[in-house]
Amino acid sequence: MVEERNILKKTRALADASRTIGIPILYVRLGFRPDYKEALSRHPRVARFKAAKSCILGTWGCEWPEIIAPKTDDMIITKHSTNPFFNTPLLPWLYSKRIDNLVLLGISTNNVVEITARCADDAGFMVSIVEDCCGNMKMDQHHWAIQNTLPNFANIISSDDYLKALGG
Repeated sequence: MVEERNILKKTRALADASRTIGIPILYVRLGFRPDYKEALSRHPRVARFKAAKSCILGTWGCEWPEIIAPKTDDMIITKHSTNPFFNTPLLPWLYSKRIDNLVLLGISTNNVVEITARCADDAGFMVSIVEDCCGNMKMDQHHWAIQNTLPNFANIISSDDYLKALGG
């Protein structure tokens, strides 16, 4: 799905264009210590993480591919739940920078991207989602969220729309 949609190359282009004009870039990842003590959810997916030893900080699944790896000035938030605003410094950081517009992209459109958009909207942010830089294991769920749920919380845009808005 990431290859099919060319997500990494598009994401890199958006990040580079944003950095060029001083727009802060924020990375959010799901990550745990090897004992998963930070995991509060009791949902079976967490048991699957533990069984697979996935989402452990410092391992392959918690790092970004080189093409989109964070730069020195980028902010990195590590979350321990689906909601990136819960129990993280994300909201205070955004408020301290007086940021009021968020542009979201990422994997798990109908789960992670959606909860981020919902919570960002509740927190008073204008939200845009770059549709062609998002994806899902089940693309029918991606399309359903983009067409049905997410327009209630965000503007749906393309990577080309974003680049044009930046003047590129």
